Amino acid sequence: MPRFLVDLAERTSATYAEALIGLLLVGGITSLSAAESAAVAAIPAGLAVVKGALSSFLGRTGTAALLPTAADPASRE
Repeated sequence: MPRFLVDLAERTSATYAEALIGLLLVGGITSLSAAESAAVAAIPAGLAVVKGALSSFLGRTGTAALLPTAADPASRE
């Protein structure tokens, strides 16, 4: 379980950072403040958690990967 949680935390934090940076870069177009961008960026991060939770049942065991073990490139180690 710890391996899964670390994997999920990494994927979630990366998703949040990517969404936040993207929103800050287009801040002039969206007219969102930094605080609003930070709040909005939490939505895709939350969806990453949901996807990770689902993948614990559907994907490679012990990871937040959605690909089944047979199709997961990391499984070929």
